[in-house]
Amino acid sequence: MDPIEQLLAERACRRLLLDLVRRLDFQEPASVAELFTEDGTWAWPAGERLVRGREALRAYFGSRPADRRSRRLMANVLVEVTSADTISATSYFTTYRVDGYDGGTVPAGPPVQIGHYEDVFRRSSEGDWLLAARTVFLPFAGPTPHL
Repeated sequence: MDPIEQLLAERACRRLLLDLVRRLDFQEPASVAELFTEDGTWAWPAGERLVRGREALRAYFGSRPADRRSRRLMANVLVEVTSADTISATSYFTTYRVDGYDGGTVPAGPPVQIGHYEDVFRRSSEGDWLLAARTVFLPFAGPTPHL
């Protein structure tokens, strides 16, 4: 991969990460599945939880409460090309979230999660980059408050 191709690949994966967060925060959670390969995974090693496959991801994220209000902050995104068809990334996140939202401004409270993601991307046969695996690490986590 030449340097320009590498920059474009890194940019595509970084953009995918931000698109995923936007979809979760702006009431399109089930569409997150479109950003994964058909056999993509989302894992939480601490709880030994794993969601495998695009349809399972669609069902998982589509089951989020309709009255959930959330905002995620992403930072320290490091994207590394590991081969012509594979990229890895690490990113830090902070999640603010409440359930029971019915409009207006929510009083600010502490974040419910602070952690990082470790991601693996694969290039599709069409040349697009998709998430093949996401692992979530949560050193700080608490329950989602209900309004």
